Amino acid sequence: MYEQVSANIRNSYFLVIVFILVLAALGYLFGYLTGSGPFGLAIAIVIATVLSFSSYYYSDKLVLSMSRARPVTKEEFPYLFNTVEGLSIAAGLPAPKPYVIEDSAPNAFATGRDPEHASVAVTTGLLEKMNRSELEGVLAHEMSHIKNFDIRFMSLVTVLVGTVALLSDWLIWGFRWGGRGRSRDRDGSAATILAIVGFLLAILAPLIAQLIQLAISRQREYLADADAALLTRYPPGLANALRKLASDKEPLESANKATAHLYIINPLKEHASRINNLFDTHPPIEERIKRLEEM
Repeated sequence: MYEQVSANIRNSYFLVIVFILVLAALGYLFGYLTGSGPFGLAIAIVIATVLSFSSYYYSDKLVLSMSRARPVTKEEFPYLFNTVEGLSIAAGLPAPKPYVIEDSAPNAFATGRDPEHASVAVTTGLLEKMNRSELEGVLAHEMSHIKNFDIRFMSLVTVLVGTVALLSDWLIWGFRWGGRGRSRDRDGSAATILAIVGFLLAILAPLIAQLIQLAISRQREYLADADAALLTRYPPGLANALRKLASDKEPLESANKATAHLYIINPLKEHASRINNLFDTHPPIEERIKRLEEM
């Protein structure tokens, strides 16, 4: 279990480093080809940061509303409250606010910018179809997302994605209008090669950024699985829960593409099998179960 946790953390940070290198290359080419130096890169980072973190502070309320999740009381769902409180004590975290989604499709997600402002939402279908160890495994997975600050981590990744997209758009706009800044005043093959590389990178960088973002998302799911196994000390609980979730073919009615990445498994069941693994926000369930069984 400890080896899985360490490996997933290393993989996540490796992908972020690759992300930053792509951004640095794009920023350098942007400055070189437009003659703006580091100024254009700095502006793009500021814009992407403001947009991402403004949504970051209010996204939890928006996501809960979009998912039709409602807050519940301990009297209404005592078992849910007791499980959340027990796992919170074991994890050394404040207990997140429990929410319930009235839907027979089993699923769950966590949201909130930090452990002090966290919420966990489960469907009524999850509460009905999971036994005790399976429910604990699912909730431990969501608690691990909170413990690992995954919302904050993915907000950083979103800033990087947004910055890459802005720089790419600006580069393409510059090429479209025929201006290449200082490169225009330089003769020789070096400037021409850089111009070609800049044009290709401007086109490909947003796709590369999206693929890296999705790869990071999958690594964070693996990490949450491993941390959940550490928290419950019972990997089969989550493994069995994932089997039940995979076998349940009912799509979650309140889910959409904007919130699908938050859930423990992709709630848009009708699309999950048609998309290549590179474009999935979640790792293959079979691989997740295999890793849990090997712990």
